[in-house]
Amino acid sequence: MSNRESPLIHTKGHNYGSTQSTSGTSQDDGAIDRWPNVPSFVANNAGMLYIISSQFFFACMNLSVKMLNSLEPPVHAFEGITLTCCVIYMIVTGVPNPIIGPKGVRTLLVIRGISGFLGLCGLYLSLQYLSVADATVLTFLTPLTTAVAGCVLLKEGYSVTQAIAGVCSLLGVILIARPPFLFNSILAAIPDGYHSPETTPAQRLAAVGASMIGVVGATGAYTSIRAIGRRAHPMHVMTFFSLWCTIIASLGMVVFNIPVVYPRSWRWALLLLMIGVFGFVAQTLLTLGLQRETVSRGSTGVYIQILFAVVLERLIFGVVPSLLSVLGAAIIMSSALCVVLTRREPTPDSTADSTA
Repeated sequence: MSNRESPLIHTKGHNYGSTQSTSGTSQDDGAIDRWPNVPSFVANNAGMLYIISSQFFFACMNLSVKMLNSLEPPVHAFEGITLTCCVIYMIVTGVPNPIIGPKGVRTLLVIRGISGFLGLCGLYLSLQYLSVADATVLTFLTPLTTAVAGCVLLKEGYSVTQAIAGVCSLLGVILIARPPFLFNSILAAIPDGYHSPETTPAQRLAAVGASMIGVVGATGAYTSIRAIGRRAHPMHVMTFFSLWCTIIASLGMVVFNIPVVYPRSWRWALLLLMIGVFGFVAQTLLTLGLQRETVSRGSTGVYIQILFAVVLERLIFGVVPSLLSVLGAAIIMSSALCVVLTRREPTPDSTADSTA
């Protein structure tokens, strides 16, 4: 559909990273001219590849958060350094409006920041009382809700192929994660250390509720990033995200009387550093990807995160994937490959680029 049908997407104003389109079916065709040796498949799917790459760093971040929560006492992750780094980068490189963002998208940037905080906070809170498997399955409701939001709010296409691939990918995630509420008979086969400590029903219910809030927040974050498109620099998006995370987290610490803590061991400091670095890289790659890709198509790449999680658990914790995990991984990879190879319709960004 044309971007004129959605009030959230406009093509006026500064276009950060726009390219001159030659075909109308590619979102980043200019990359082919800049790097003639890069295969056209890679250039045409740059957005999806950015998103898939971001999932590796999200998987690393989630494992780091889980390890941080296992410390005594548990440590609450906190955003702050990212804000400073993003602002300094934009000032040094001369990006316009490094603090308040470009005109026309400031409201969307605020929405991205607040919704992004809700998504991240929901994930962090759920990991305190849910097993990695349960938290993973609940988190992967996001691609389905994001695809619907993109179709309704941004008037983007949502094909039957993408819908089927999304449902199949969710099935693959369930086979890999094997949440206890669906696979009680297989709990004994899951290695020790994979589960969260014993929790009360009230704590588990609260964690599920927090995870659902996280799904809603992540949906809003993905959709707002796509609505912003290339009208804002990726660092603008990161700045507003980290700014609102810092503001709301600070207020939350005051309201809930959470003390400020400092690393007491090298392991503590290393985990905090890893969360910061992995989270920053992941959010940057995700922003770059969603600026170039429709949310319905791009959100399918989020399912790849579970594959990275399986590999990392094998390397770090020595967990050997079961037959169900291998089957789930095959389903996810097949679904993602199907979406990548499916011909795309022109998107708002490609239309804007071709008329620039």
